[in-house]
Amino acid sequence: MRQRMISVFGSSAPPPESADYQIARELGRRLAQAGFVVVSGGYRGTMEAVSRGAKEAGGRTIGVTVDRFDRWGLKANPYLDVEIKFPTLFQRLHYLVTTGDALIALPGGIGTLSEMALAWSLLQTGELPPRPFLLLGSRWRRLLEAYLDPFYIREEDAAILQLVETPEEAIATLEARLERPVERISRPWG
Repeated sequence: MRQRMISVFGSSAPPPESADYQIARELGRRLAQAGFVVVSGGYRGTMEAVSRGAKEAGGRTIGVTVDRFDRWGLKANPYLDVEIKFPTLFQRLHYLVTTGDALIALPGGIGTLSEMALAWSLLQTGELPPRPFLLLGSRWRRLLEAYLDPFYIREEDAAILQLVETPEEAIATLEARLERPVERISRPWG
């Protein structure tokens, strides 16, 4: 059985000394310890942090990058086992959203919000088979409280998203909802 892959959406903004970076690093560590492969956007900020935490715990990491960002001088973070580079942002977004056996969104900006919205829409319409979709942190709660309106969003569609407050809660939720891998393999993405 292959290792389960968890797609983690996050921001490039948080520096290593920030609380958001440290939470993402802890999430990566815990994901690796639970036997999951971490898939992220592959750049700095919380994408780096989740990859770093996973690598420090002996886990596997995949970074999904895009040619367009090369023009801006962005480089993949050094904590990746594999970098998958796409020519367009849309292809990168599609891969990030559809690859994970589960999805976790950390706080972020427009890119993170687009990943979250696309994944939610694809799960809501059945374009993606059901899978856990966790929103980590109180910022998501505030956003959803402001956004969710039963006139526009049915209760069952809102229920696709599961709010969790901590990396510990995220891992407990994943372990309860996903079958754990029975064996580790050397190239889980192959």
